[in-house]
Amino acid sequence: MSEAEEQRWVTVMLDKLAAQESKRMLGDSELAQRAEQLSDQYLNGRARPSAVRWVTNQNTRWGSCTPAEGSIRLSHRLQGMPEYVIDYVLVHELAHLLVPGHGPRFWELLEAYPRTERARGYLEGVVSADRLPHLPAARHE
Repeated sequence: MSEAEEQRWVTVMLDKLAAQESKRMLGDSELAQRAEQLSDQYLNGRARPSAVRWVTNQNTRWGSCTPAEGSIRLSHRLQGMPEYVIDYVLVHELAHLLVPGHGPRFWELLEAYPRTERARGYLEGVVSADRLPHLPAARHE
């Protein structure tokens, strides 16, 4: 493992520890309020979801939205992650209310959120860590 890769993993693991310590869970109503604040701050208030809620049936996506309904759903797997990661996923889904797909116009909207790259890196690290073989717990004799 290179020094840069080692540093990246240290950052990922420290972020995970911080998330576990904070464990500040937002309810659906707080999540909707947070989405409104983020829309105001980063999207000039243009994205106004009709509903924002946690769901337990998304195991391959972090979030999803249905622009026709204006609804946003976040995976329960995000709960306990750092706030900036949850905010990124919210901004990502809010941007989809304005621009479907992941074309250049979509990514231009995401540039407004200053921690986009860091949050994406964090989520990529989580996915990579989940794919690693899990070692059995050490036995103490």
